[in-house]
Amino acid sequence: MNLHVSGDVAARTLAIVTAMKGTEGPLLPILHEIQAEFGFVPQDCLPVIARELNLSRAEVHGVVTFYHDFRDHPTGRHVLKLCRAEACQSMGADAVAARVKALLGIDFHQTTLDGAVTLEPVYCLGLCSCAPSAMLDGEVHGRLDAAAAAELVREARR
Repeated sequence: MNLHVSGDVAARTLAIVTAMKGTEGPLLPILHEIQAEFGFVPQDCLPVIARELNLSRAEVHGVVTFYHDFRDHPTGRHVLKLCRAEACQSMGADAVAARVKALLGIDFHQTTLDGAVTLEPVYCLGLCSCAPSAMLDGEVHGRLDAAAAAELVREARR
């Protein structure tokens, strides 16, 4: 994954769109692939996607901003997602979130100054029976408490 957009964003975007536009409902898979390629969905990609899929820029922008998984800026080397859904909140997610924020010195949607960790809220990881839960770089963790949260932060900082 390349976290910095270079001058060939349009060409790389066009290659992704061309390869995927024949699939059924191509916009979401294309956006996921763009994010995998760049680490986020650069604004420079939107006009290319819109033109190639015969959509307006507003339609593409609306999809990018509607779904919480799409980012419009680079992330840190690690992404820590904390579940904010009701089941997790009822099991102490607010205290876990407060602990993680304090340990990292950031709030949701921010990245640590050293670029190591981006903290994001997510609204259900599907681990309701193991609440509160989190995801670090795609790996889920359940039954978090203050100690487990501190261990996740240590792991993310490595």
